[in-house]
Amino acid sequence: MYLKRILLIIVFIGLLIGGLFTAMVYRTLFISNTVFSNEEAYVFIPSDADFEEVKQRLQPLLKNPSTFETAAQRKRYTENIRGGKYAISRGMNNNDIINALRSGNIPVRISFNNQETPALLAGRIGSQLEADSLALYGAFSDTDFLKAQGWTPDQALLPYIPNSYEFYWNTSATAFRDRMLAEYTKFWTDARLDKARSQGLSQEQVIALASIVHKETAQADERPRVAAVYLNRLKKGMFLQADPTVIYAIKKETGNFDTLIKRVLYRDLEIDSPFNTYKYPGIPPGPIAMPDISAIDAVLNPENHKYLYFVADTENFGYHKFAETLGQHNRNKEQYVRWLDAQKIRR
Repeated sequence: MYLKRILLIIVFIGLLIGGLFTAMVYRTLFISNTVFSNEEAYVFIPSDADFEEVKQRLQPLLKNPSTFETAAQRKRYTENIRGGKYAISRGMNNNDIINALRSGNIPVRISFNNQETPALLAGRIGSQLEADSLALYGAFSDTDFLKAQGWTPDQALLPYIPNSYEFYWNTSATAFRDRMLAEYTKFWTDARLDKARSQGLSQEQVIALASIVHKETAQADERPRVAAVYLNRLKKGMFLQADPTVIYAIKKETGNFDTLIKRVLYRDLEIDSPFNTYKYPGIPPGPIAMPDISAIDAVLNPENHKYLYFVADTENFGYHKFAETLGQHNRNKEQYVRWLDAQKIRR
């Protein structure tokens, strides 16, 4: 009888300990451990993060960081940290949070527009991805990469077509570059390649010319007309004489791409640069910026007309007046010069 009582006590103690252990495990893993009121919160985990950094980034989101640490150790997450952007939903328990951090890397949508240099593009992308701007610039400017595509350093911006794209936040600089090359290749469909050939242009020349069109007018509906002016000039063997190329040449020579030039002066036309289309014939050796798709398609689908000249229309700002003859163009130009003088725009 005495032995039976001892056995019952041992069993009871065992059940009690087991119950306490089960309760502790349940509390550690399955009780809600979020403290924020929004539906979701996001946490960015660097690729080289250790568990201490993960804890620091999660701490503002958690009711009880210590139970999270216990759960992470129990589930061996501390030994298998993965970089990325993760969503933590309100009311999640530690088990769910750890599962999300293991396999819930979600993409970010990044965008970029009309950047003029690889360095400026690197800064733009570096503000949206984990990769820093120096690593991105190195990837964009890598001579081996450029040579493999048959491109020069002046053509380093070619594969970056402005748009919105989805990437994982922890995408490396070279992975970003290689993905953009794949997007560029995909962009050049057979239909676009045929249209480029019909204009007598290579893909690289289309992008370079489109960059000028993009800079000349922000109006997408006017771009096919502007593109046709330049194509007409090329067919006649005329110089492009595009002011944006002169502005780019000045910025490139000075290294200051923050320079604001509203008026191109006659002395500017003498700058000795292959990008100066007043001094050098044909299309420049590379794009003067990243043209958007509407500018590229304008070059591939130009308007059918005989215009050879255009100048800003001060009666319809944002658009231009077009002319077939130099005499007509000079008359149009007079109104623009008078407006510049009236506005006291000297540079």
